[in-house]
Amino acid sequence: MSVSSITRILALLLATGTAAAAQEHALHAAVPSAGPAMSEGKTFMESGGAALYAQVCAACHQAGGEGAVGAAAYPALRHNQKLASAGYPVTVMLYGLRGMPPLGRMMSDTQVAEVVNYVRTHFDNPYGDAVAPEDVKAARP
Repeated sequence: MSVSSITRILALLLATGTAAAAQEHALHAAVPSAGPAMSEGKTFMESGGAALYAQVCAACHQAGGEGAVGAAAYPALRHNQKLASAGYPVTVMLYGLRGMPPLGRMMSDTQVAEVVNYVRTHFDNPYGDAVAPEDVKAARP
C-alpha cells in the first residue's frame, strides 16, 4: 500500500469519526489507568460534582484545583476568592470566559449546580451557600 493510499484512508477515517473511537480504544488498551472516557455526544453523562470535575474540569484546572500554565493559562480554583459569589462560577460555566468554553451548555441545570457546589466547597474553598438547579436555570442564556 502506498503512502498516498494510507493518507487517504486516514483522512476518511478521521472524517467519519472512526479514528477517534479507535484512538480512544487504543489509549485505554495501552494505558488502562487512564480511567473512563469522557461522555460521548453533545452532553455530559456524569452525575455528582466530583465525577463531573474529574471528567470535565480537572484536565485543565488539575485534579487538586491548582490550575496550570502552558499552552494556555488555567486559573487555580484552589483558594479562589472569585468563587465567593455563587453566580460567578455559574456564569463562567454557562457563558465561558476567555479561553474557557461554555461547558455548562452541555450539562443539565443539576449538573452545573453540582460541579459549581463541588468546586466552591473543595480545594480549601469555604463557600457553603449551595447553588440550586433553579439558580442555574434562571442564569441560562
